[in-house]
Amino acid sequence: MANSSVTDIFAQTQDTRLATPGINRATIFFLIIIVLGLGCGVSSFIFGHENMYNYTRDVPWGLLISTYAFWAITSTGLCIYAAISHLFGGTRMAIVSNRMVWMSIICILGAFATIGVEIASPHRMIIYNILSPNPTSNIWWMGTLYGMAVGCMIVEFFGIVTGLARIAVILGTIGAVAEVLANSCLGGVFATLPARPYWYGGQLPIYFLTAAFLSGAAATVLFNHLAYKVRGIEMSEAVKDGVRSAGKAMTLVLVLYSVATFWRLISYYVGGAELGRIAADALISGPLSINFWVIEVCVGLLIPLMLIILSRLTNIGMMALAGFLILVGQFVARYDLVAGGLLVPGTLGWDNVPTYFDYVPSFFEMAVVLGSVGVVSFGFLMGERVFGKIFDQKEHH
Repeated sequence: MANSSVTDIFAQTQDTRLATPGINRATIFFLIIIVLGLGCGVSSFIFGHENMYNYTRDVPWGLLISTYAFWAITSTGLCIYAAISHLFGGTRMAIVSNRMVWMSIICILGAFATIGVEIASPHRMIIYNILSPNPTSNIWWMGTLYGMAVGCMIVEFFGIVTGLARIAVILGTIGAVAEVLANSCLGGVFATLPARPYWYGGQLPIYFLTAAFLSGAAATVLFNHLAYKVRGIEMSEAVKDGVRSAGKAMTLVLVLYSVATFWRLISYYVGGAELGRIAADALISGPLSINFWVIEVCVGLLIPLMLIILSRLTNIGMMALAGFLILVGQFVARYDLVAGGLLVPGTLGWDNVPTYFDYVPSFFEMAVVLGSVGVVSFGFLMGERVFGKIFDQKEHH
């Protein structure tokens, strides 16, 4: 296969079962969502970010930063599980690892699409990241490592498609290490800001890594379930075993993440800066309380745990629903984290400022988020259509 032409390779990897009018319409629909959603973001370069997004000097970050973090963290989780499966091929999840690699690439592209229209001069980031590197900056390391990770994963996936197993395993391992380090630096961007006590400290990088394992496992269960639903066929027993293994990992990390969330909030009430406690109050009883209790806790943690228990890790559909709800909860959790750290004025008690700043995402911010969902959905369908046979192989090595 390695010496075949590109056309021959695609002929051997594409799944013609997805060449149906319904799937074609869905693919076109998500492509339109991408154009409209990200088009709203691109328009901010013409009309000004300050006019399109509800960011202010007091609240400079918001929904788009949290969406970037959500997709990047999910990509990290998928990449880690895929690398473990490829490196130690005897794992049951090895049978679904090729799909995990592809969706890890797609999720990080969704993250890049979001951050690309969030910052005012993305071209400068690309140019000066190379011409003027700053090794003391967490943001520089984050961008560099995520760029390195996506490059490695693309080459890894090329190795999977062309049968270059050794290259795929090596590049996949390097990509996973880069993703873990990038994910840690993403947490470090928040954790090294002493002016924001709700973020400051050594816990966020580890917290983000825990979130990556949870989101990655949830996405693995969900995407594999959807892959067979759009085909209208039953999973083989081997694939079911792989998805069940991902479900077990999802269950374990769900419990660990719940405990970490509990202790993270409790820590603000037994010491530390007062501004950190006030930020935690925003989630417990303040402006973010509905987000936290209804979506982050109930929808994202408790209901999925109940569904997993009821499924007994055998009902794939119920586990997939749990995975979807976990991802919804994780999306809101990233928003609560970003907003919670910014809504409390740093000069509270010194100046005549409110306890919490007001921030409501604009229509254009929500449109960009919808565009990023379109990127991931479009990428999922295109992957299933073009590389479906690769995803159905038991192992690539």
